[in-house]
Amino acid sequence: MSDIRVRFAPSPTGAPHIGNIRTALFDYLWARHTGGKFILRIEDTDQAREVENGLELILESLRFLGLDWDEGPDVGGAYGPYRQSERLAIYKEHAERLVAQGAAYYCYCSAERLERMRREQQARGERTQYDYHCRNLSPQERAAHERAGDPKVIRLAVPREGKTTLRDFIHGDLTIANKDVDDQVLLKSDGFPTYHLAVVVDDHLMRISHVMRGDDWVPSFPKHVLLYQAFGWEIPPHGHLPNVLGPDKKKLSKRHGATSVLQFRDEGYLPEALLNLLARLGWSYDDKTEIFSRARLIECFTLDKIERAPATFDRDKLDWLNGYYIRELTDDALAERLFPFFERARRPLDRATLRAFAPLIKERLKKLSDAVAMADFLFGDEVEYDARLLIGKGMDAASARAALRAAQSVLEKHTTFDDEAEIEAELRAASDRLGMKYAQFFGTLRVAVTGKTVSPPLMGSLRVVGRAKTLRRVARAEASLV
Repeated sequence: MSDIRVRFAPSPTGAPHIGNIRTALFDYLWARHTGGKFILRIEDTDQAREVENGLELILESLRFLGLDWDEGPDVGGAYGPYRQSERLAIYKEHAERLVAQGAAYYCYCSAERLERMRREQQARGERTQYDYHCRNLSPQERAAHERAGDPKVIRLAVPREGKTTLRDFIHGDLTIANKDVDDQVLLKSDGFPTYHLAVVVDDHLMRISHVMRGDDWVPSFPKHVLLYQAFGWEIPPHGHLPNVLGPDKKKLSKRHGATSVLQFRDEGYLPEALLNLLARLGWSYDDKTEIFSRARLIECFTLDKIERAPATFDRDKLDWLNGYYIRELTDDALAERLFPFFERARRPLDRATLRAFAPLIKERLKKLSDAVAMADFLFGDEVEYDARLLIGKGMDAASARAALRAAQSVLEKHTTFDDEAEIEAELRAASDRLGMKYAQFFGTLRVAVTGKTVSPPLMGSLRVVGRAKTLRRVARAEASLV
């Protein structure tokens, strides 16, 4: 099992989406479970779609989830280069080798001819595919194209008879009739390979032992099998992973909200929660276990437990998992993870204040980003609110003033608000003396100090706001009840 080598091979066209990263995770878990290697390879041959910081977004996404790789464009390795744009000579050599042995051929068709061919096929109600024009050229016709210097591509010469089968370790045998397979372009006129040539050549030369990719690639398997056979190479085990669907049972896309790992990170989801959810999208250890740490996933992950059916991305489940992992954090760790969200919102809190505030909201947080709104009463000397909120149900302005006056008397006696239990007991006694319900008394005090009818625990909030600021806010609230 130490010879296991799996690869994640994204294109640098933006931040990887959930489906891409789920594939990367399954590759990573299989490598770590078996003691094998996890390789990062960048498929950047479609340079028209490449974005300037595409590679950085890929690396950032993997690092956020802790999916460390053993070989790749930034760390090197024995089978590089790990960017396809740096391997063009390799693809050219292999494509020309196929031509020499009759498994591929040069095609000189212009873009205009190909477009006209497609329109005519569509008009006849036929499937659009190459019509074998250049496959049937005579030696003299080929020589004429060469003398003229006509641009050319290299196409795969797909057998016209028979069938091609791939043994898929998830779906079982997949078979397609060769007549339904197009003569795929392998090498473009600019010297860049298409995906189909590059992926087969790279997987072989990099000694990839298992190939995992999405169900979307099922229609392409015959081209890859035929290439392996033409080169005389052994085909590594392939598994086509089930698609990830949205709640509407359609393939997950932007219409369902955030789909990239970095979007979820910026919304305040922990890597532990996202990792846990992604692992359960199309893989199941048993019918009851929901919580999986990284170590437990590595221990349990096997290929035979990958499911065939599409998996549904459940945002509610992610929220639940995120809340679970937030509550598992120490208060110091939670404060550190919250810190960047306050900085990004330009509402910075010093780490000491954030450390004191974090445990007050830990049970209420679904996402780290929620903390900024929960802490808004900590910023500035005063809070803004409608003074009518100070008057709770069954109260009037006079009783609200009395509650605030009594609370002020209790709070003024304490130099700090660290002894929350003692202060709460004294405030309850003050409420009793007024013959007031606790909900009324503490509700008025809560609005005065936080500006909210619902806030983090009041005693803890008083401690974090601090004595001086709390007393000023209570006095201001009392003065507003005229």
